[in-house]
Amino acid sequence: MPAKHLAVIILSLLLSGGGFAQDIQMKPFAIDWRDNDDSLVDCSFLLDAPAGRDGFVRAEDGHFLKPNGKRFRIWGINITGAACFPSEQDAPVVAAHLARLGVNCVRFHFLDSNWSASLFARDRNDTRELDAQQFDRLDYFVAELKKHGIYTNLNLNVGRTYRKGDGVMDYQYLGFAKVINYFDEHVQMLHKEYARQLLLHTNPYTKSEYRSESAVLIVELVNENSLIEAWFSDRLLGKNTQRNPGTWTDVTAWYADRLTEKYNAWLQKRLDSAELRELRQMAGVGEDELVPRLTKEQFDAAPDKRFHLEATFYMELERAYFEGMYEFLTETLGVKSLVVGTSDHNHWKTGYPLLTSTSRLDVVDGHVYWQHPSYGTDPTTKRRTFSIPNTPMVNNPLNSTVVQLSRSAVAGKPYTVSETNHPFPNEYACEGIGILAAYAAFHDWDGIFFYTFEHKNPQEWQTRIPGHFDIRPDPVKITNLAACAVLFLRGDVQPALETIARSYSAEQVREGIRLPSSERPYFTPGFAASLPLRHTTRIAGFDRAGGPYEQAGQGSPIVSDTGQLGWYNAADKKGLVTVETDKSQALIGFVKARHPALKNLSAAVENEFCSIILTSLDGEPISSSSRLLLAATARSANSKMIWNRKRTTLPDWGTAPTLIEPVTGKLTLRNMVPLQRIEMIPLDGAGKPSARARTGGNVEGNFTFELAGEPATTWYLIRIRR
Repeated sequence: MPAKHLAVIILSLLLSGGGFAQDIQMKPFAIDWRDNDDSLVDCSFLLDAPAGRDGFVRAEDGHFLKPNGKRFRIWGINITGAACFPSEQDAPVVAAHLARLGVNCVRFHFLDSNWSASLFARDRNDTRELDAQQFDRLDYFVAELKKHGIYTNLNLNVGRTYRKGDGVMDYQYLGFAKVINYFDEHVQMLHKEYARQLLLHTNPYTKSEYRSESAVLIVELVNENSLIEAWFSDRLLGKNTQRNPGTWTDVTAWYADRLTEKYNAWLQKRLDSAELRELRQMAGVGEDELVPRLTKEQFDAAPDKRFHLEATFYMELERAYFEGMYEFLTETLGVKSLVVGTSDHNHWKTGYPLLTSTSRLDVVDGHVYWQHPSYGTDPTTKRRTFSIPNTPMVNNPLNSTVVQLSRSAVAGKPYTVSETNHPFPNEYACEGIGILAAYAAFHDWDGIFFYTFEHKNPQEWQTRIPGHFDIRPDPVKITNLAACAVLFLRGDVQPALETIARSYSAEQVREGIRLPSSERPYFTPGFAASLPLRHTTRIAGFDRAGGPYEQAGQGSPIVSDTGQLGWYNAADKKGLVTVETDKSQALIGFVKARHPALKNLSAAVENEFCSIILTSLDGEPISSSSRLLLAATARSANSKMIWNRKRTTLPDWGTAPTLIEPVTGKLTLRNMVPLQRIEMIPLDGAGKPSARARTGGNVEGNFTFELAGEPATTWYLIRIRR
C-alpha cells in the first residue's frame, strides 16, 4: 500500500471517535499569508484606500456614514496580544493579506495584556509608562493598515493587570480588575491616564495624533465588563483570597466593603428617613448598621423595593462611568472617533440594564460565540482542559448566534458585533461565517469583527491551529471570510422589510434580572425567538413597556420576510440555511440530506455537512457574471489531532500542517446567461491555481462540475467567457 494512502487511513482513525462520520479523509491544506501577492482571490476592491482619506466616519440615523454620506459597513477581525506588534518587515505583509481577504477594520485587543506583548513597559513596577519600542511597532502597523484601506478600533481596557507601583489596593488578587473601574476613583484615574497617553500620542508614520486620526474608527472603553453582571453573577461578594485569579473573579473584601459604603451613602441621598427605616427593616438591620447588599440567592425572596433600589444603584454607577469617560475622551482629550462603552455579552441573563447605559454612547456592541469552550482542570494531570458540545448551529436556530446577537440592537444607533466565532475544534464551524454574514446584512447591522486573527507575533505563526479562536491558520474560516466579505460589504442580502420594535419600562429592565435563564436570550416574555429569523428587531426605548408581540410559528423552513433567507430545521435534525440573492447564493448545513436547488446553484455532495458559498466578484448577477468565487468548505483540523470518544475535547491538539475535509460531489450552476466557455480553477492556500482549469458540462444552460477532492482545496475561481 502506498505510504500516502496509509497515512490518510491512519489520520481518519485518529480523527474518528464517534458522533461525526468516521470515514472522511482529511487532507493537508495550509493558508499561505506571506506569498500571495498574485492571488486570484483579491477582495481589496471592496476597500477605499487609504482609510479615512476623506475624513471621519460618523454615526447618523442609526448607521455609519462616510463624509460623502455613503453607507459604511465593517468587515473586521480582532488582532490580539503579541499580534498587535508585528515587525517592520511583517506589518505590510499582514496588512496586504487582510486587505485581500476584504477586511476593512482591525480591532486591537489586549494592547494592555500581561500574558503577551504589551504597550506597558515591562521593566517597571507599575503600568503607568508605555514601551517606546512597542508603540513604534503599533504605529507602523496602524499606518500600513491605513495605507491598504483598513480602519482601526482601539480598545482602552481589556487585560490590564495592575502592579505594586500602581497604588491599586489588592492588585495581586484582581485578575483583569473588572468592575472596580465603576466605583474606584483611583482606577478611574488610571484609565484616563492611559487613554491620554495612547490617544494624544503622535504616530510618526501617519503624522497625526490618534485622537485626530480619521483612520481610527472606534475607541472602546472596556471589554466585557459590567457591574450589573457582576452583581447577578455573585462577583461582588468580597470573598476572593486567591492571587492571580483569572478573568471572572469575585472582588476582595476591601472592594466589597467600599461598594457597600457607597451604596449606603447613595441610599442616604435617595431616600427620606421613613423610606430608609423601612428598607432597614426589610434587610433586618438596625438604625446604626449599614444596609447589606443582596446576593444572587436572595433575589427572588427580596421585596421589590429593596431589589429595585439596589439594581438602580449599580445601573447609575455604570452610567456615570460611561458618561464620564465619554466626556473625558470627546471633550477633554478631543477624540473625534466614535466611542463604544462595552459589549452586551452574557446571553444567559438579561443585557438590558447594561444597554440602558451603553446605548447613550455612539455605537452599541454585542459579543456571542457558538458553543464557547468550558474550561476545567484534569484531576490526574492537572492540565487545563476544555469541553464543547460540538453540535451544529443549523439544528438549533432559536439559540443561534443570529438570534442571540439580535437582542442588543437599539434604534438610532449603529450596531456592531466586535467578537464572534465558532471556536475550534467545532466540526461544524464552516457554517458560522456564512450564516452570520447573511443574517447580519438582513438585520442591517453595521459591522462584524471575528475573534481573532491571531494571538502571536507573525514570526511565530505556523500552519497549525494553535487555539480555539485563531482564524489566521484555519483554511475553512479564511476562505469563508473572503467570500462573505463580498456578500456583506456589497449588501447582497436585502435588509428586512419589517422592523419589530421592542421597548421596556425602567421596572421591566430591572425585573429582567430576576427572570430565569429559560427566558434567554431575549428575556422578553411573549417575544418569539423565531421572529429575528423572519424580521429585524430594534429596541425602541427604555422608558415604556412594550408588547404584545407578533406570534410566530416555529415550523420549517423559517423564511425571512424578503424571501432571500431560509432556515430549514426539520425533526430529522438535518438543518440547512439557504441564501438566495442575485449576486450571492449559499447552501450551508446538511446539504447532502436535503438536495437543495437555488436559482443559480445546486449541489449533490458526498459530505454529510458542508458550506457552499457562491458570489460574484465583478458586481454582476451570478447568471451573467464573468468571475465567481466558490467557497466549498467542511471540516478543518490539525495533523495527528486526537478527539476523545465523545468528540467533545482534544487529548492531543496535533501538529502542522492543517487539514481539510474536501467537499466532493457535483456542483451545478443553473440558469446561466448564454456563454462561450466556463471553467473552474481549484486554488491553493495562496489563492493560486493548484491544478488545470475544469470545464463544466452544459445541459440547457446548466453547467455541472465535478468536485473531486483532488487536489484538496476550499475555494475555486470560476471564469466565464461570453
